Amino acid sequence: MSMRERLFLLVALMAHGVALHTAIFPGEQMRFGFGVAMSLMVWLAICFYWVESLYTRLDGLHAVIMPAGVAASVVPMLFPGEHVLTNAASPTFRAHFVIAMLAYSLFTLAALHAMLMSIAGRQLHNARFSRLLAALPPLLTMEALLFRLISIAFVLLTLTLVSGVMFSESLFGQAVRIDHKTVFAFISWLLFGGLLLGRRLWGWRGRIALRWTLAGFVALMLAYVGSRFVIEVVLQRVG
Repeated sequence: MSMRERLFLLVALMAHGVALHTAIFPGEQMRFGFGVAMSLMVWLAICFYWVESLYTRLDGLHAVIMPAGVAASVVPMLFPGEHVLTNAASPTFRAHFVIAMLAYSLFTLAALHAMLMSIAGRQLHNARFSRLLAALPPLLTMEALLFRLISIAFVLLTLTLVSGVMFSESLFGQAVRIDHKTVFAFISWLLFGGLLLGRRLWGWRGRIALRWTLAGFVALMLAYVGSRFVIEVVLQRVG
């Protein structure tokens, strides 16, 4: 990525960030519906990508990152959502929210990264050398970056679950609220934990790693974004 492209992306990220802040905090309330959730996760993922591009050659990822960023900036306009978060003033909740969003965004970037690796792997297998493949780093480098992203995101997801237990206990008087969000979040945690364990003990890589990555990401999306999509878009309810 050239300096000019990096500056252009930084300006776009700043503009997107201001728009997100306006959408999430329209006044004293804190709104966080399906569209804003998707937009924030992708925005944070691209922020991580921008920082990572300072140290690693990631030119080939433009083909996935840039369209995702454009789509994410439009989603809140299509699905504005009116879901107001309760207890938003609580420091415990805010810490939980920030950690959760960082975990979601890193897993989003890891999923996009895994899909691009899958495309590149198929092209290599079929001896098709496109511009996309030529611009990408070596697959071993991409794989190392993928597991670095997953490792950091797994730590953040673990902190999210722990802070969620603390938040639930302080506000609702019970350690864990068993609902679909909790179930899918723990399923995702188990999948990513299993992937990292398999990588360490048995050297999992390639298709196995990609499948576990995407399975964990889908479970994580179902934990919150999927439920908000069903409530706001399918059922067209606010709460």
